[in-house]
Amino acid sequence: MKPKSKILIIAGSDSSGGAGIQADIKTVTALGSYAMTAVTAVTVQNTTGVKSVISIKPKEIRKQIEFTCKDIKPNGIKIGMLHSSRVIMSVINALKKVKTSKIVLDPVMVAKGGARLINQSAIKTLKDKLIKKTYLITPNIPEAEILTKIKIKNLEDMINAANILFKMGAQNVLVKGGHRNTKHIEDVLLTKKKIKIFKNKKIKTKNTHGTGCTLSSAITTYLACGKTINKSCELGIKYVNHSIRSNLNFGKGHGPINHLSSLRIDRKFY
Repeated sequence: MKPKSKILIIAGSDSSGGAGIQADIKTVTALGSYAMTAVTAVTVQNTTGVKSVISIKPKEIRKQIEFTCKDIKPNGIKIGMLHSSRVIMSVINALKKVKTSKIVLDPVMVAKGGARLINQSAIKTLKDKLIKKTYLITPNIPEAEILTKIKIKNLEDMINAANILFKMGAQNVLVKGGHRNTKHIEDVLLTKKKIKIFKNKKIKTKNTHGTGCTLSSAITTYLACGKTINKSCELGIKYVNHSIRSNLNFGKGHGPINHLSSLRIDRKFY
């Protein structure tokens, strides 16, 4: 099969392969598209947590984006870990030269094990400068709380947070409800036209490392292939849930999900 679309991923690397740019590449590939990358940071981590973060120079991040897109034009862009104001500004400046409207921002702030991945001034820059440049922002509940400065305890709070992000300049908002202690997960999509609630049964497992990165990359891939925002979110959530259900159980901590869940490998390659 030939790739259906081309996706540029701007994100940090995860040495354990479950989250970050590795999860993004696997997702885009598994869903039938072509992945390109601009690495923003190299993390030393495994399923039990993050040991260290090595930053890539903002100038080099910008050059990765510009040089790649000059040659292969992306149909969609997924943005993940941006750890400083200088990195965010370098990405914004690079994106001015890339004419792609389907930009999805996953505002990665805290790793699954609790390690903080972004500083305070970067959060301000992200709110003031980057949100309005993106087509969709996909915060989980802790990230939405940091961005909106409100406490989220229920569905009404999630809708309120989505509206606040909308007023900050976001074109579309998907607030993910996986952190709530409920039997069902409710994800809130707010667009200019309406509010859509995606409700799915929560899968009991500790192996959910990289779900946020995976979901935003899946949505970007579907958008880049021409699907509507509603359909892209619905299919992205479905893919993530299917991948969680495999319950790989790799590692001693929060293990990865199965990005190959969408693939059937031809026998001649196996």
